[in-house]
Amino acid sequence: MNIAVVGLSHKTAQVEVRERLSISELQMESAIAQLASCLHVEEVAILSTCNRLEIYLVTPETEYGIREVIQFLSEHSKLPISTLRPHLFMLLHEDAVMHLMRVAAGLDSLVLGEGQILSQVKQTHKLGQQYKGIKLVLNKLFKQAITGGKRVRTDTSIGTGAVSISSAAVELAQMHRQNLAACRVAVIGAGKMSRLLVQHLVAKGVGQIAIVNRSRQRAEELANQFQGIELAVHTISEMMTVVAMSDLVFTSTAATEPLLDRTQLAAVLEPNRPLMLFDISVPRNVHTDVNQMENVQIFNVDDLKAVVAQNHESRRKMVQEAERLLEAEVAAFDVWWRSLETVSTISCLMNKVEAIREQELEKALSRLGCEFAEKHQEVIEALTRGIVNKILHDPMVQLRAQQDIEARRRAMETLQTLFNLEPVSNEQYS
Repeated sequence: MNIAVVGLSHKTAQVEVRERLSISELQMESAIAQLASCLHVEEVAILSTCNRLEIYLVTPETEYGIREVIQFLSEHSKLPISTLRPHLFMLLHEDAVMHLMRVAAGLDSLVLGEGQILSQVKQTHKLGQQYKGIKLVLNKLFKQAITGGKRVRTDTSIGTGAVSISSAAVELAQMHRQNLAACRVAVIGAGKMSRLLVQHLVAKGVGQIAIVNRSRQRAEELANQFQGIELAVHTISEMMTVVAMSDLVFTSTAATEPLLDRTQLAAVLEPNRPLMLFDISVPRNVHTDVNQMENVQIFNVDDLKAVVAQNHESRRKMVQEAERLLEAEVAAFDVWWRSLETVSTISCLMNKVEAIREQELEKALSRLGCEFAEKHQEVIEALTRGIVNKILHDPMVQLRAQQDIEARRRAMETLQTLFNLEPVSNEQYS
């Protein structure tokens, strides 16, 4: 079995491409099922965020497994493979393992050190298990990556003062409108990113914030998190009225189709009144035809790169420190991965010895007679099981701990020869 990752990110594809491949949580079950049904995909997990779409797989045939994933991506995005391929990256085993570690730690994010990505990796792990895509290998890999992400945030300063996509959007707004406190602001959406938007807007002194959401209850829950600040709450039916009264509009929703377009805005905006739209959603919430409007400016997640460049430069030493920690997590996973090939030999030996124990115990108990056997069977059972376990313990520990590949394989061959074993498939123990 081999581990691979196929995907794209803000580093390889513009938002126009990324939004075509985005997989929502509602689509996740069917996407995992479709990939898991592929002939050369044994395990699969899908990480889909505003800045990346990555598919992790365990495959017996790397080339064919990757082909099947690319075919899936082409069908899902409705983009020809020839158009899609230049935007994709493919990493194998150690590189794939380290990549997931770096992603979970926030080292591969557009905003270096962002905290939200770790919770997104956890959610990927949860959904992968829930929908039966993640089994033995990816379960271990994602757990190790989550551990690594936590260690980086605990043992380094990478997360101290780290900006998020939301705060970068607010910084970008301030670059264009120096006095944010004087602006009327609308936030469309009431999820985690919207909460961060409100948090950073409040920190900049913005006092007029309207929250627009499909669910009024969820918008009110968000507003209630900011005590002492008056936040206006509106439903989506009031969206255009709110937008018409705003100077800045931030959109962050899970909508798969644009919420705002040129026709809608032209109908409500006063002539020559400037409006700035900051769309940090993927797929985008603002239609590209809005670019044709003279007094309206649109910014999307790709426009944040200039804001975060300084963040990357100042954190370069922290990245090196974090990567050293992650190398230890990669090494720990690799030891576990290489020990998997001992599973069939160990299981076969234990099964054989256990069969011998049970057979000899049955003979002994029959000789001792029914009365004695019933009275003392549990004691004798425990005695024989204890003897077998103690005899096997050291060989099993040594075999699992052997990190030299050739030495471990020679040891397994010796066990197979000495005990006349016929190894069984690892799949039975996954």
